[in-house]
Amino acid sequence: MTVPYERTLAVLHTRELLKELAYGESDNVDDGLRRRAAALLKHFPVAADMDASAAALPAVWARSFAKGRAG
Repeated sequence: MTVPYERTLAVLHTRELLKELAYGESDNVDDGLRRRAAALLKHFPVAADMDASAAALPAVWARSFAKGRAG
C-alpha cells in the first residue's frame, strides 16, 4: 500500500523528470517528447500545490518539505 509520503514524492519526482526531459541538455531526447514534457509541466502541481492538497487531504498527501521551492 502506498502511503501519503510516497505518493507525494512520486509526484514531485515526476515533476523533476518532466523538467529534465523538457529543458535538460541531453541530445538523446526527441524534440516531440521534449515538447510534450513541457506542455505537461504547465499544469503539473508544484510543491506549494502539494502542500495545499496535504492540508486538505492528509490521508492522501504529505507535505512536500520543499521550503522555498516553487517547483
